[in-house]
Amino acid sequence: MSKLVSKWNYPTTVRFGAGRVSELPDALSATGIKRPLFVTDPGLAKLPVVAQTLRILADAKVPHAVFSDVKPNPIESNLTAGIAAFKKGKHDGVIAFGGGSALDLGKLIAFQAGQARPVWDFEDIGDWWTRADSGAIAPIIAVPTTAGTGSEVGRAGVITHEATHTKKVIFHPKMLPAIVIADAELTAGMPSFITAGTGMDALAHCLEAYCAPGYHPMADGIAVEGIRLVFENLPKAFANGNDLTARAHMMSAAAMGATAFQKGLGAIHSLSHPIGALYDTHHGMTNAVFMPYVLAFNRPAIEERIGRLSSYLGIKGGFDGFTTAVLKLRKDLKVPHALPGLIKGLEMDKKRKMLIADMAVVDPTAGGNPVKLTKKAALQLLDNALTGTL
Repeated sequence: MSKLVSKWNYPTTVRFGAGRVSELPDALSATGIKRPLFVTDPGLAKLPVVAQTLRILADAKVPHAVFSDVKPNPIESNLTAGIAAFKKGKHDGVIAFGGGSALDLGKLIAFQAGQARPVWDFEDIGDWWTRADSGAIAPIIAVPTTAGTGSEVGRAGVITHEATHTKKVIFHPKMLPAIVIADAELTAGMPSFITAGTGMDALAHCLEAYCAPGYHPMADGIAVEGIRLVFENLPKAFANGNDLTARAHMMSAAAMGATAFQKGLGAIHSLSHPIGALYDTHHGMTNAVFMPYVLAFNRPAIEERIGRLSSYLGIKGGFDGFTTAVLKLRKDLKVPHALPGLIKGLEMDKKRKMLIADMAVVDPTAGGNPVKLTKKAALQLLDNALTGTL
């Protein structure tokens, strides 16, 4: 019984369903936000979906401003600029609208705008979150427009430390959005590359959470069903961007992944994070590239568990059958088999490989890997992903 000790958390209020973005003014009222800062990314800011959403706010006579200086992998200068906009506009809350980058940065702006200490003082290490002034954290409404990160139901945000080129996870329980509006119509027509990358991110979250050691049967159950939803619906959403049923199921899978990974993540993420920080790659697509190599590395610790998962999914062949299914899914989604297919002109010398391995083993997600991720193992996994060797 000594191992049956854990700490569990589950998400916030989610208004799920097509067309529910129309409820945004009511959600603002429910959370007491009167002057929201609308945080999105620069590409999305130019699209009709943002204009239509802002019209909903304007029609409801909600004073607001838009901030869109958000990189695909947000950096400290994005956060600094966002906090300045938040304070200048005398905003009292944030609408985080978009994919993982906009959601994370919106949450971080709401969190950090009222803090006196540097954001790095709140990294997800031990009880560092208790250093924050919780009363100064502004409320957040999250409106995801992709189905991948699940940041809308998470209590943390990821930001790149420019000085060290490392991704940092900033955590506080009050970074959890007060209300989520999950409207599949907002994801319709998403480019196929983004559909694939964000969907594979959701799969990576569910899969690593399921494989992470520790006792969390509720997270395991959520992760397994999330994996099923991805396998059944991601190819459909990829093939037809307007398949709202598949899109809705993928939004569920994304939220499920983020709910499940409180149990832990692993080497897929700890290797993906330094690649994203150094090469500015799409996070979900990078996870997708690393996935089969990490699966093979973890096999001694997870083979039986993956066998049970395969049975639930109706996949024959246990671990080998599941790996084959992952490889087929990647191929169908046009995921590169190796890193050079993801990063054009990639050349990586020994010094750069050592740096990535050093970053991977200290990444906060490394501790959740079922097999200890040593520097030697990280280097081997990196080489495998560079050469496509399984």
